[in-house]
Amino acid sequence: MMKVVTFGEVMLRLATPGFLRFDQTDNFSATFGGGEANVAVSLANYGVDVDFITRLPENDIATSCVKDLRKHGVATNNIVWGGERLGIYFLESGAVSRGSKVVYDRAHSAISEIKPGMIDWDTIFDGATWFHWTGITPAISQGAADVCLEAIKVANKQGITVSTDLNYRKNLWKYGKKAGEVMPALVAGCDIILGNEEDAEKVLEIKPRGVDVKAGEVSGTAYKSVSEQIMKQFPRCKKVITTLRGSVSASHNSWSGVLWDGKTLFEAPSYQITHIVDRVGGGDSFMGGLIYGLLTWPENDQKALNFAVAASCLKHTIYGDYNRVSVDEVIKLMEGDASGRVAR
Repeated sequence: MMKVVTFGEVMLRLATPGFLRFDQTDNFSATFGGGEANVAVSLANYGVDVDFITRLPENDIATSCVKDLRKHGVATNNIVWGGERLGIYFLESGAVSRGSKVVYDRAHSAISEIKPGMIDWDTIFDGATWFHWTGITPAISQGAADVCLEAIKVANKQGITVSTDLNYRKNLWKYGKKAGEVMPALVAGCDIILGNEEDAEKVLEIKPRGVDVKAGEVSGTAYKSVSEQIMKQFPRCKKVITTLRGSVSASHNSWSGVLWDGKTLFEAPSYQITHIVDRVGGGDSFMGGLIYGLLTWPENDQKALNFAVAASCLKHTIYGDYNRVSVDEVIKLMEGDASGRVAR
């Protein structure tokens, strides 16, 4: 039985309807989301036993959030309760040449005030096979970074596979530390590392050559050297995965990915996503698909990568942070059926 544990912040998401700007709307659509919670929902949709760990305040909004996670099949019984508030983020969806905007309101959230010792990781990891975290969590506060490191060390001790999505967020690193000062110690305990061109440069100071994201030019082979440098810097790492997003416009992206296992560079098919519904959570849906793929086909990295890219491609058609798709739907796209025909 596969059991995955994820740890991070889940927030209330307040989005303007459709493509309205912040100063146009008089109401917001309220849902929930956050990097590691999004991964947990994806995995639960695929039938994986998944436990999401966070810290939430004892109020009705947080309770609603927990009910929402449970609705999707995510275990929440190990959530730590305490603190004053749930973090919030506001979203304005872009279109064509106008990019999306995110405004955070998450200072002093419950998880930002978490401290080492509040979570019994030995008990939580009992029976677990995989632990996932993202670079968003250590960006929240020193306490969150310390607890993340605490979890990684316990997972390493228990022989659990550890994965990270580097997920650099420049607007979050505000507590006096830079990503480059905190992240290396955490990444050193990881077996699987996911990122993109900005993550590698901003977090690890590793930059690919021959890449022009603004022009929509993204080549998978340009990331082989990046992957090699990451493995050299972090010897524990067994696989480095890079998402390849070419931004033609806010509404049209190319989407693919590559995986380096130290010997072979696997490249996934590239999708043209021409009418994006919601790109928030795209990387998380990729990670959820990748974890599922690596657990399901441990000897077939190509299939695992293809599953991750197809799953994330479908996420771009779904409103909200969560990727609400099934294994069958992902495999259908993997096998080339992108017709969108009505299933009767």
